[in-house]
Amino acid sequence: MYVKQFMTSRVFTVSPEDNIADTMALMREQKINRLPVVEKGRLVGIVTDGDLREVSPSPATTLSIFELNYLVGKTPIREVAVKKVITCTPDTKIEDAALLMRENGIGALPVIENGKLVGIVTESDIFDTFLDIMGFRSPGHRFVIETKDEVGVMVDLASTMQEHDVNITSLAVYHLRDNRVQILARLSGDRVDEVKASLIAKGYELSH
Repeated sequence: MYVKQFMTSRVFTVSPEDNIADTMALMREQKINRLPVVEKGRLVGIVTDGDLREVSPSPATTLSIFELNYLVGKTPIREVAVKKVITCTPDTKIEDAALLMRENGIGALPVIENGKLVGIVTESDIFDTFLDIMGFRSPGHRFVIETKDEVGVMVDLASTMQEHDVNITSLAVYHLRDNRVQILARLSGDRVDEVKASLIAKGYELSH
């Protein structure tokens, strides 16, 4: 799976000369919390709602409402945007994108192709990917199979399900300690209960 499968292609951006007030308004209007900063078609930074809050006057300020409006209306984004932006490409593996976000403590990666901004992938996209991998949106009966981590397990499971004409709608493997695995499976078909009974008879541990 690659970033291009999950990224948002329609990306709202701001220029370095846009002001804080307009940028905050755009974020509220589009219900987003980060905006790439683009100048002459080139990515030059990124700004988040957190960056804007940090430079906005606090409620305890002695400035008048007119002075506050002037301040946020005149301060350009180039003064608050993060200049060193970590990016990825459409062909970056989704797990590599997740690792980049995790290691750098960021919530999104602008997606660059041939020097141009073509999308953005966010932590929400990563969460959606995780849910898809775990079969959250897939049909069927969900249960967990626990067994030894050894050669032939997956073949045996697949054969058992084929024997009972049951379809695997999703499958995920989690490695435990002591050379054991948990396999999260979602199955669809009229004979799912027969599959469960057969697996238990073979020594597999099943739970929901």
